[in-house]
Amino acid sequence: MALDIDGTLTAVGSNDISPAVKAAITRVTEHGTKVVLCTGRSLIGTTPIAAQVPASFAVCSNGAVWWDPVSAEVVKRTTFEPGPTIEALRALLPDSVFAVEQTGVGNLSLGEFLPGDLWGVTTSATFDEIAAIRTPRLVMRWLDRTPPELSFAVKDLELPGIEWSVDHTEAWLTAVPPNTTKGTALDELSRELGIDPRDALAIGDGSNDVEMLEWAGLGVAMGQAPATVRAVADEVAPTVLEDGAAQVLTRFFPA
Repeated sequence: MALDIDGTLTAVGSNDISPAVKAAITRVTEHGTKVVLCTGRSLIGTTPIAAQVPASFAVCSNGAVWWDPVSAEVVKRTTFEPGPTIEALRALLPDSVFAVEQTGVGNLSLGEFLPGDLWGVTTSATFDEIAAIRTPRLVMRWLDRTPPELSFAVKDLELPGIEWSVDHTEAWLTAVPPNTTKGTALDELSRELGIDPRDALAIGDGSNDVEMLEWAGLGVAMGQAPATVRAVADEVAPTVLEDGAAQVLTRFFPA
């Protein structure tokens, strides 16, 4: 069972999981089902969630960082050079700010993000300093803009050598290494575990969840998900404010 975090288990940006959702996830694991947290969050943003639910595994940074909650070890980390992507986005989107993930620590930032945007320790850096490192995850916020404005601005944008997605709740873009998505990570992980994707259930609400929902035997979009996400899902759950994930899980694992 693959579960997105923001907009699925919690309100966006929150670490608060409702009692109903916690209880439902616990019932799932008590039946022997493996629960994988599958999120665009960095590892340091994922650990507070993993501490609250009995997850077997965590796929962070849209698939670029794999973490074992039992051993507390990063078991896989895929990186890319962020410099060319930053240059392309800076030219197209003035007033944008950038941050690259330092796994387990925080971020190096180019420009100032809004309070609460980034997990962990944030350290200001120059473009040359950021471009000189490899990272599993680059994020960009277009300040004082809306998600529709960002989506329209990048609709014809080509960013070779990476995978990228735009958030539907903030003017926020996430870039990760090429051929890295939640779907590709789950496909590889399921093969290692000997689990057929047809036996998997996935729940999510964002554009970065599309490949995950298509991969799973049953892909469920949250009720507040954009139409493009709901369109690829097999079914649509109630919203996160209605504990939609708990309602779906309870169908298969009743109290």
